[in-house]
Amino acid sequence: MQLSQLAESELYNAKSALKTKNSDPIYEARKILSDRSENPPSILELAQQVGVRDRTLRNGFRKLFGTTVIGYLNQQRIQQAETILRTGKLSVAEVANLVGYSHLGHFAAAFKRQVGITPRECLAGKLGSGVRCGGRGGI
Repeated sequence: MQLSQLAESELYNAKSALKTKNSDPIYEARKILSDRSENPPSILELAQQVGVRDRTLRNGFRKLFGTTVIGYLNQQRIQQAETILRTGKLSVAEVANLVGYSHLGHFAAAFKRQVGITPRECLAGKLGSGVRCGGRGGI
């Protein structure tokens, strides 16, 4: 009986190690996306860079981070945009372009969905997501 418990324990540890090994490329992919959020590689290119299939990359992102690859990238872009807008040094259009949005309307909609206020309101210093956006004017 103890022998079977030991064998089960070793099998469980082997499976855990395998899962960790398979998650390393997913974490590496997340770092690449964070570092290159303005000009990210395609999902296929990203998968090749970290040595996994694109399906493995997509599934790994969902399991590990609870979002898609594109969803994660968009979250990173909006967080970066919020930080830049708080400085008040650039216009909304400049920030949108800087973080990789070519369409101002898409940027504004994504920003409002994630932060809870418009980029212009953030630039003006309004509150959003419990974080104070500072910049020109403001409260």
